[in-house]
Amino acid sequence: MSTIKSPPVESKGTLSPEVRVSLYEMMVLSRTFEEAILREYHADKGPGFDIGKGLVPGEMHLSAGQEPVAAGVCAHLTTADAVTATHRPHHFAIAHRVDLRRMTAEIFGRVDGLGRGRGGHMHLFDPDTHFSCSGIIAEGYPPALGMAFAFQRQGKDAIAVAVTGEGAANQGAFHESLNLAALWKLPVVFVVEDNDWGISVPRTVSTSVGNNADRARANGMPGVRVEDNDVEAVWEAARTAVQRARAGDGPSLIEVHTLRMWGHFEGDAQGYRPELAEVTSHDPIPAYESTLLASGVLDATAIDRIRAAASERVEDAVAFAKASPVPDPATAHDYVFNERSTR
Repeated sequence: MSTIKSPPVESKGTLSPEVRVSLYEMMVLSRTFEEAILREYHADKGPGFDIGKGLVPGEMHLSAGQEPVAAGVCAHLTTADAVTATHRPHHFAIAHRVDLRRMTAEIFGRVDGLGRGRGGHMHLFDPDTHFSCSGIIAEGYPPALGMAFAFQRQGKDAIAVAVTGEGAANQGAFHESLNLAALWKLPVVFVVEDNDWGISVPRTVSTSVGNNADRARANGMPGVRVEDNDVEAVWEAARTAVQRARAGDGPSLIEVHTLRMWGHFEGDAQGYRPELAEVTSHDPIPAYESTLLASGVLDATAIDRIRAAASERVEDAVAFAKASPVPDPATAHDYVFNERSTR
């Protein structure tokens, strides 16, 4: 298997200033969105924390800290490519250009949402950008193979990107998907977000290998691990993997050691995390911002402009969601079955 062995990827610092700024902008937009959803989610929950009530109903899994993964991977994709994400999906949806207004309305459970308010934040589905996600662990891997197989049979240049967490890499669907993708040389890029915690279980006591890149090689494909939540290294690794998939050379796996800054879900006290006090010091956005400032790619004025633009877009989406009606209970059975034509 030595012919497909790949070392961990490190940022080479070869990206153009334009690409580096675009990566920063995407990370800021994603974080700004999550901060707004966090604000609105808790705005009216009150004592008892009834997750079924309030402006934003249901559970909430936010992706703060994991922005480098989505920004670096999706920089190489178009909306003709497919992305299947996890129950913590917002950063990938945003980076893959899902409509921010309709996405926010869906999270708020409103009729102008992507799924007419019926799916909620863990079940975003957008056929316009080939984006989907699910609350079922590792569920997105087999559908990504199906889309990649369709692209391959149709002779299209499109690829599929399947995203999951490191905990899901112990699911059968993960291993079955890697095997079949390699066997049929499907145009797939597998992405594993290793944030160290499968809910409250550390990777070190749940997984028998040191990293999932080794599992990629065992299935006959390149596997690389990106350390330090490095967005430029993610960009480099994704470029290679996407080019390989588009060229018909088959699948690759990228594992990124990333960071979950907040709880597994909103309301998670995180008492199981001994490193919790150190988490904010590893925030990837101020770290990358400092890098770009030091290299002269950005200055304080540009940063203020980028933050203001992100805030404007996000607040516009929140206002759109709040103005959208709540679904009429009388329509609860609508869209359950495909309506037959009477013609």
